[in-house]
Amino acid sequence: MTRHTLLVHAHPRSDSLTAQVAGLLHGRLTGAGGTVDVLDLYTEGFDPVLRPADEPDWEDREKTYTPEVHAHMDRILAADDIVIVFPVWWMAPPAVLKGWIDRVWNYGFAYGRSRPRLAAKRLVWLALLGNPPEEIEKLGLDTVLDAQLRVAVSEYCGIRDVSVRSVYGTELTGVPKDLRPERVRELLAEAGTALDGALSR
Repeated sequence: MTRHTLLVHAHPRSDSLTAQVAGLLHGRLTGAGGTVDVLDLYTEGFDPVLRPADEPDWEDREKTYTPEVHAHMDRILAADDIVIVFPVWWMAPPAVLKGWIDRVWNYGFAYGRSRPRLAAKRLVWLALLGNPPEEIEKLGLDTVLDAQLRVAVSEYCGIRDVSVRSVYGTELTGVPKDLRPERVRELLAEAGTALDGALSR
């Protein structure tokens, strides 16, 4: 069976490491025979601000949200797998990604039903962290991301097949310029391995 993946990424620059990782993962997924819907939140101009039209109505789980939100809901429903690639800023995902969750993963769609609509999805969160793993562990950031993304978002929405994976040491300013291309290749390889590990569970 051919699997269809919604590949979401969030970075304002098209030449960023995040975008390069998304491109690599796109190639791996299609190379394995799957189909991919690429959702670049910045390029598509997604508005992350939650306004009253998309605010949950706890008395009406059938609320009709804005057309933009329903279009994103349709893309999620069409996917077998969801892969989300993002940098970690201020110990959290970028605001545009948090806003996508706030607006799209909404009451009556992603949660609030006895039979969760997203329960059959497979979900991979791939975080790009600037610091080396020992510093991240000391900060407890892996634990924070896991609690937020796996427990508070994914499992709350009924998704059990979920992985939170990390690629460390992505800050390149301390790497000499002539060594950066090789470091980028290493990071891309690590990201590919992280995806393979998550999808082979």
